[in-house]
Amino acid sequence: MSHPPTSLPPVGPGAPTPPIALPDPATASPRDAAAQVEVDDTTIERLRSACSNVTVDPIERSEASRDWWPLAMIWALDNQLPGQAAVVARPSSDEEVAAVLAICNEAQVPVTATAGRSGVCGASVPAHGGVVIDLTGLTGIRDVDDTSLVADIAAGTFGDHLEAELRSAHGLTLGHWPQSVALSTVGGWVACRSAGQLSNRYGKIEDLVVGLDVVLASGQRISTGGAPRAAAGPDLTQLFVGSEGTLGIVTSARLRLRPAPEMEGRAAFGFPSWESGMDTCRRILRRGADPAVLRLYDAIESDRSYKTGDVTNVLLVLDEGDPVTVDANMAIVETECGDAERLDDGLVEQWMGHRNEVSALEGLVTNGFVVDTMEIAAPWSRLDDIYRETLDALRSIDGIRSASAHQSHAYPDGACLYFTFAGRPPDGDRDALYQRCWDRGTAAVLDNGGALSHHHGVGWNRSRFVPGALGDAHGTLVAVKAALDPHGILNPGKLGLPDPFGPVGWP
Repeated sequence: MSHPPTSLPPVGPGAPTPPIALPDPATASPRDAAAQVEVDDTTIERLRSACSNVTVDPIERSEASRDWWPLAMIWALDNQLPGQAAVVARPSSDEEVAAVLAICNEAQVPVTATAGRSGVCGASVPAHGGVVIDLTGLTGIRDVDDTSLVADIAAGTFGDHLEAELRSAHGLTLGHWPQSVALSTVGGWVACRSAGQLSNRYGKIEDLVVGLDVVLASGQRISTGGAPRAAAGPDLTQLFVGSEGTLGIVTSARLRLRPAPEMEGRAAFGFPSWESGMDTCRRILRRGADPAVLRLYDAIESDRSYKTGDVTNVLLVLDEGDPVTVDANMAIVETECGDAERLDDGLVEQWMGHRNEVSALEGLVTNGFVVDTMEIAAPWSRLDDIYRETLDALRSIDGIRSASAHQSHAYPDGACLYFTFAGRPPDGDRDALYQRCWDRGTAAVLDNGGALSHHHGVGWNRSRFVPGALGDAHGTLVAVKAALDPHGILNPGKLGLPDPFGPVGWP
C-alpha cells in the first residue's frame, strides 16, 4: 500500500547520551588489569596550547571513557569502567586534531577517538587510558554538491541532525538510519562500517563514502578519494573505513546522497517457517528489487513484537523513493510472497514507531540479566545453517533463557542475521556467562562460513576473534598498522592488533 513519506522524528540533543548512570563518576575507576597510561604535566600543557578544550576533570574523564557496550554497563553498576582516560581533548578544527596527535605521538601516549559513544562493542573505550579525543566539536555540513549528490560532513555530526538539515535545507537524504541515529555520528559510522535500517536501498556506510579527510598518528593530514569511481591504485578510502580509529582519525567524510523520498510502500506477510521466509527474501533480491527494508523475524521475535503466535515468521517490507521505483519493487514483493499470509500493513508502522528505541537495555542490566546482540553476515547458502547452529550454541549455555534472531539487512549475495540472547548466570558470574555466549556463538558463526560482524564492528569485545576471522590476511593488517602508526598509539587493544601497552585484561 502506498503512503506519503514518513515525517522525521524530532532531533535529539546532538550530544553523547550515557548508557547507564555511574553511581559516582568522580570516583569511578578502571575494572581490569590493563595498564593505564598517565599523561605528565608537561604533555598536558602542550595539549592545552594546541587544543581549545582540554580537561582532566574526573567526571568528564569517566563519562568520556565508556560507550554502550552491554558488559561495561554491568561494570558501571559497581562504579567501574573498562578503562579511564587521563585527559579529554575536544578539538574544534581538523588542525587541532592534527596538533593533538602530533603531541601524543611524540610522547607515545595512547589516543582513542570518540564522538557519540554509541557503539556496543567497546570500540571507543580507552583501554589504556591516555588521551580521549572527543570529535563532537567537529560538526555540521561543510558543503553540498546538489548536482553530483555529494555532501562533505564533519565527523562529529549527529545522524538525526544531519538528516533533518539535508531534508529541510536541500531536499536530499543520506538514507542512513541506524537504530542509534540520534546517538551516533558520521565519524563513528565510518569507523565501524555502520549499517542503516534502510541499507537494502541505500547501502551500508562504506557504499556511501566517496572520500575522507584523515589525520594519521604523526599528525599528518591526508585526503582520500573524491571521484565517483577511480582506477589509481588501491582504494585508500576503504583502508580507513572500519579501522575503528586504529589507522587514523577521520575528521570529515564526503558522502553520497539521494533526493528525499516522494512515496513509501509498505507490506507485511507471515510465513510458516523461517526457511520459507528467508528463501522469499532471497528471490526478491535475485530479481533485482531493492526495497529499503526486507526484515524477517523468527517466530519467537515475531510473537514478542507483534503477538502473532509461536509459528508465524513475520516479514516486514518498506520501500521509499520515486513512485515508479517503489511501485516496481512492491510488485515484485507481492509476486514472490505468493501464498504467504498477508498481515496488517500497520505492523510496519508499528516497527517504525519503535525502531530507534534503546531504553530497554538499561532495565535488563539493572535487573541482573546478561543481554546482548550479535549481528553477522553470510552468503545465502550458509544462512540457514548459521541460524540453527548459532541458536543451538547459545541455548546450550546454562543460564540463557532466550535466544532468537531476525534478518535485518539483505543483499543479492547474502544477508545479516541479528541474534539476541538474554539470561541470568546460575552462579552469579555475569562476566563469565557473557564470555561463554560470545565464544560459543561466534564459533558457530565462523565455523559455518559467516563473517564476524555486519555493522557493529569489533571494538574490545570482538578483538580476540579477529585474527581467526581474517586468517592469513590479518598479518597484512598488522603490517599496515605498523607502517601508519609505528608507536601503536591509535586506539590500542582493538582489532586484534599488537598492543605496545600490554594486555587489555578482559577476557
